[in-house]
Amino acid sequence: MPAEQILSNARLVTADRMFLGTLVLRDGLIADIAEGPSRLPQAQDLNGDFLLPGLIELHTDNLEKHMTPRPGVDWPSTSAVLSHDAQIIAAGITTVFDAVSIGDVNPKGNRMQKLPAMLEAISSASSAGLTRAEHRLHLRCELCHPDTLSVFRDLVQHPLVQLVSLMDHSPGQRQFVLESKYREYYMGKYHLTTTQMDEFVVLQMANSREYSTRHRAAIAEHCLALGLSVASHDDATLAHVEESARYGMTIAEFPTTLEAARGSQQQGMKVLMGAPNIVRGGSHSGNVAAAELAAEGLLDILSSDYYPASLLQAAFLLAAQDTPCDLAQAVRMVTQAPARAAGLNDRGEIASGLRADLVQARSQDGLPVVQQVWRQAKRVF
Repeated sequence: MPAEQILSNARLVTADRMFLGTLVLRDGLIADIAEGPSRLPQAQDLNGDFLLPGLIELHTDNLEKHMTPRPGVDWPSTSAVLSHDAQIIAAGITTVFDAVSIGDVNPKGNRMQKLPAMLEAISSASSAGLTRAEHRLHLRCELCHPDTLSVFRDLVQHPLVQLVSLMDHSPGQRQFVLESKYREYYMGKYHLTTTQMDEFVVLQMANSREYSTRHRAAIAEHCLALGLSVASHDDATLAHVEESARYGMTIAEFPTTLEAARGSQQQGMKVLMGAPNIVRGGSHSGNVAAAELAAEGLLDILSSDYYPASLLQAAFLLAAQDTPCDLAQAVRMVTQAPARAAGLNDRGEIASGLRADLVQARSQDGLPVVQQVWRQAKRVF
């Protein structure tokens, strides 16, 4: 990597505006920002493409798809991590919080058994310098699983853990207020018969009553003591929001109603919604649309959730839609806002002195196509 690089003739998207300009990168950082193209012969001409901060992904379970590419098929862990990493970096994501699930609601699943191998593969691949994105860990705690608290205590000291979310996917509340939607989702996802689904519903509701409240309190208290960022998940009512705020949560993941999103912001929580919700034009669960929240000024952060390429696409779509968001504001939702919510103050913005994590993207009929990606000024895509 050269000591100094000059990226010129790019539409720079900073935290508050977009303009044609030039960046100077030095020692892995953004050293200087100037308006207009550079005349220096060593400058790399980006041909008027967009130059954005590297995207920050707080909640993706994309790795699980690589660990288990088909039902019953387990893929070698390190190979799965590197395949996932390649997809992440190609989407322009330079910092990713890999969401690993504690507590498996799948009656046929083996998520819990795979956790040690997943964590070891992420850690070893990162420390060996094999990954192109920077990987951190997000512990997704399914509160109504009997073993969630004990497994959480075993994993939370892992050095890559920086974010924890608390969720209860039992039927009749939060994401699945309608039991019909719950049945439709899980019968389709896990290929359950009607009898198996009936038994599944009874078990999940019983486990929620027994474990959810005390697991929520214990895990939240532990996270706050360690200084970890904590997120709520699928809050639907003001009562849910107030409970989350009492536990010190600062991120509201996927609120399912306008009421919950507004209440979360009023409590000082950053509202996170799925980028696929924007791209698809609504929620697959029948909950509030992310674009509706954006129109009301209630959307702070976007997450690619299950589809990495949706993150950049959603930002461009939001900027093109009839919402209060221009491109700079929309890009903040996938860069600066998630970085700050996770306590990362050294990235997420094109500003002097911050990390040179950057994405060059070209718009093709409104679809942003990633051309190059840099992480700490090193080209990684």
